[in-house]
Amino acid sequence: MSISEKPMAPEGSPPGAWRSWPVFRQPPGLVVYLVLLVFVALFLFGVAAAQTVFTAYDLTLFVALTLCAVVCVEAIRRIGIPEGVSRDLLGAWWLPAMLLLPPLYSLLIPAPVFLILQRRSRRALLHRRVFNAASVGVSGFLASVLWNSGQNGPIAGIGGTSSAHETLTTVNGVFLALACCAVFTLLNTLLVFFAARLSTGAGSTPSMWDREALLVDSVELCVGVTVAILAQLSLFLLVIAVPPVLLLQRSLVYQQLQTAARTDPKTGLLNAPTWEQEAAAQIARARSSSGQAAVLIVDIDHFKRVNDNYGHLFGDQVLLGVATTISQQLRQSDLLGRFGGEEFVVLLPGADTTEAWQAAERLRSQVGRMEIAVDDVPVSITISIGVAVVGDHGDDLVELLTAADLALYRAKETGRDRVCLPAGRPEVSGKIPGPREGETHRAGGSSDQL
Repeated sequence: MSISEKPMAPEGSPPGAWRSWPVFRQPPGLVVYLVLLVFVALFLFGVAAAQTVFTAYDLTLFVALTLCAVVCVEAIRRIGIPEGVSRDLLGAWWLPAMLLLPPLYSLLIPAPVFLILQRRSRRALLHRRVFNAASVGVSGFLASVLWNSGQNGPIAGIGGTSSAHETLTTVNGVFLALACCAVFTLLNTLLVFFAARLSTGAGSTPSMWDREALLVDSVELCVGVTVAILAQLSLFLLVIAVPPVLLLQRSLVYQQLQTAARTDPKTGLLNAPTWEQEAAAQIARARSSSGQAAVLIVDIDHFKRVNDNYGHLFGDQVLLGVATTISQQLRQSDLLGRFGGEEFVVLLPGADTTEAWQAAERLRSQVGRMEIAVDDVPVSITISIGVAVVGDHGDDLVELLTAADLALYRAKETGRDRVCLPAGRPEVSGKIPGPREGETHRAGGSSDQL
């Protein structure tokens, strides 16, 4: 797992320009966490290097595993990798290094691989690459020490010996290897989780513990141990390990791209086409069963002013903060999406006019209490909401969105930071209304979590 803007100040920058580097615009807690993790990685490297006996076999195996990882990076880079927290199968090469080589190599192998990712794949913020390499390296080192200590004792574990190779030939050894690999996965996931939490806050931390994540981690463990067994038998067998790992990696990336095609990259919510498709289906079911439902259109007040005054990166934080705050106030059955620009849409299944009004007021109130600051100066954010209810203001998604859009216009015309219902049932053109011209201001920047 790993958690892409060019990190360094441009050439010819005046003295002190390093302060404008992206890493120094991150929350202070995140910067401290990153520096501490890198320091730990360097400290462990110094300790391990002093105790490791370098052999031709170890160096050859290290180079072979690194080349296999580079081949996988090259093979999938043309597909494209979704932004944000992403999962990969590079553990198929981290884990054999952890099991077959002294712990020092677990610290080293992420460095060239992430360097290739930076140069050959999508350019990322440098501190993200450094963090990912340090996270994988520290996790792999600790798990490798645990594995080698189980064979040789706690002191000899840092240097590593060939008896670890012999253990992989037994059933008990394989299960022990899986357990140590699971420790690596858990440690790496926790390190990434805490970084995401420090970056975005507790409420907007991306999910890392769902069923799909556990499935991918399980596959990675099995593939990594299998590759380790093949590499132990013969380095030449690594050649037959690369194609299946490539196939699994491509299928994983394809699945992530499918998910990315349904979601908005800045907020992680459903994008407009996906929301419209699912909302239309739910409204049709509600009408066929004489049920109720309501549609809300939420607009961030004076969002263009926010972008102009504080920059697009801060605008991205506002979008993510509003999206997170709204999602926390909704039921699991409610449908939330980003409609475009600074507008969000919500479907409330089963809600009548009173319930929809109360839900909208709750959203307006909670967003108004958000704490977002620029240089320690708090910036207040408010929203306006238009509400439309099935049966009262429309019978299908087109009519409901048109009615809610007119209600939102009333809210903005009468002072903003309020909830409004339509004045009457609107005439519609048959097209789903989009954000009004002149009021759509998309924030720039990246949607990554770190």
